[in-house]
Amino acid sequence: MAIRAYSEDYLECAATSLAVACDYAVNVCGMKPDDFADIFVISGESDKFGRGNPSVVAGKSGIELVRSIVEKVDPSRELPEPVFSQDRSPEYWAGWALAHYQWHSAKSFKTVFGKVPLSEVIKMYKVYHEMDITAFIEAMDKKIAERSVSTNLKNIRENRQFSQSELAAASGVQLHSIQLYEQRVNDIDKAQAQTLYKLSVALGCKMEDLLENPAN
Repeated sequence: MAIRAYSEDYLECAATSLAVACDYAVNVCGMKPDDFADIFVISGESDKFGRGNPSVVAGKSGIELVRSIVEKVDPSRELPEPVFSQDRSPEYWAGWALAHYQWHSAKSFKTVFGKVPLSEVIKMYKVYHEMDITAFIEAMDKKIAERSVSTNLKNIRENRQFSQSELAAASGVQLHSIQLYEQRVNDIDKAQAQTLYKLSVALGCKMEDLLENPAN
């Protein structure tokens, strides 16, 4: 059983804070979801959140959380005034659901976003937002378990002693694309031939070596 970082008494407060933060960052500040997730992790605020630091899970509103994140990562950036609405956007739901998932699983946000990007969680809104939160938690557990199995691309890359960034530079394939293939978010078997060719040349392997199910 996962050891929760803070009492369930604070969970709804924490979930509301992250919900408002995601909604404000994406829909008001104009950040891309995965960019916001990145700075949330880089700023260290995600670690405080995951550890149940009272100043984050109970002491800050979602707007204050975003401002704290941006101050640490890009202090020169000016943030717009919040726009309050009674509607609950997919981004709001994603933040709320992720707070619940992080609390139940005790996984760090870095680990969660490394397997399931925030942009993908937002897309889960349509299916899961009216279901009990346990359905979302089970779906996230399944995704993370499936994506924790190493891919051929990752194995070959690591055997060649390439970092993801180095492979991106050597191949000309975007870093984010490489990450998504290794996380199994995107199916490398459906990648364009040109992408497979560039990766195979950089890694010194056959294109078929990168596929997960070459017979299909």
